[in-house]
Amino acid sequence: MEITVNCRLAVALAKEIRDAREDLTRRWLDRIAARVALDPMRVFPTDELLDHVPLLMVGIADYLEDPAQEITADVPVVAKAIELGELRYTQGFDAHEILKEYEILGGVLFAFLVRTVDDVDEPCTRSELLACAHRLFRAVSIIQQHTTGHYLRLSAEQVRERENRLRSFNRMVSHELKNRIGTVLGAAQMLQEDWIAENPQKRARFAQMAAQNTEAMQDILQNLMELSRLDSDLRRQRNVLLPEAVGEVIRQLREMAQARGVEVKVEGELPCIEVNAAAVELSLSNYVSNAIKYSDPSKPGRRVGIRAFLDGAQGTGGCELVVEVRDNGIGVPEEARSRLFQRFFRAHGTVTGVEGTGLGLSIVRETVEGMGGRTWAEFGEEGSLFALAFPCRRVGERGGGEPSRVDRG
Repeated sequence: MEITVNCRLAVALAKEIRDAREDLTRRWLDRIAARVALDPMRVFPTDELLDHVPLLMVGIADYLEDPAQEITADVPVVAKAIELGELRYTQGFDAHEILKEYEILGGVLFAFLVRTVDDVDEPCTRSELLACAHRLFRAVSIIQQHTTGHYLRLSAEQVRERENRLRSFNRMVSHELKNRIGTVLGAAQMLQEDWIAENPQKRARFAQMAAQNTEAMQDILQNLMELSRLDSDLRRQRNVLLPEAVGEVIRQLREMAQARGVEVKVEGELPCIEVNAAAVELSLSNYVSNAIKYSDPSKPGRRVGIRAFLDGAQGTGGCELVVEVRDNGIGVPEEARSRLFQRFFRAHGTVTGVEGTGLGLSIVRETVEGMGGRTWAEFGEEGSLFALAFPCRRVGERGGGEPSRVDRG
């Protein structure tokens, strides 16, 4: 049975943990960073989250001193443990890494008490000493349960959301492909009619219908491949610096821009901050290619500008990396603006020579929102602006924090 009465050694050890909580936090942080190959600034990416850790230490010390003060769901230390579970989820930790994280915490605390206990001048029986060790283990275990439990709840919610989204998406894609295939088959059957051979205009029209709908199906399949690649786990994609991602997009779309007489360039300096390569390049490619496709042929100076900046107070958790694509193209009809990011919606469905599936912007929104970001569009007297924003982390993880130059088209 747990010994709870008048253990002066437990009181003394609890005080040692409270007094050394900052040093213990740093040791834990360094051990975690080494284990998961993360920079220490990314393990706890805001000062507010880093400040939670000493509170966890205090909660453990309180339980060590008096196990009657059970660590329950209504105490502040549990709220901090739950926030840590949410952080680890967004960072892409595996459940076993969270378990290892608390194993490391237990090891750090046990090692500290082993070094400390011989210098504590308090009477103690062997049973009381073992009880102190058990209290420490139990306190770490309870906090671990709350962190891991919240992490697993978030993971389960994501699985359910993705399953529902996939079912809905499959229904819409199936309907779209069915219509496209029907059109292609109808056009092919008409081309086999004898009378069509005597009417070159009709023959060309049906051939065009078949080609356009086949290309549209190819675009749908390409979008599905992109979604499959990203949905495997957005949080685990390769990271690159933003200037590298922007430079790669400009390189990929250079020929398309030149063919339409559009100049694509970077406006100003780009923040040298790490981004998810797959997500940013996919989203930015969609924005820029749309701007090129819907450029205004009546304008001699057709252009697309890319700029990025950090918005909000750094180090507070409210900072965002904003990336904007601005063009001087034909714009978007006012009545279509509210539906731009809906699946299969095309604002310029009747624009001559411009084919599309209406999936691109919806994929951008789902991709960005899946990473905790947001997307939007703005419209002025000329052209359009499409933007996306991701939450950024501490300054120290930004690869040096200085702006960088990239290929300007």
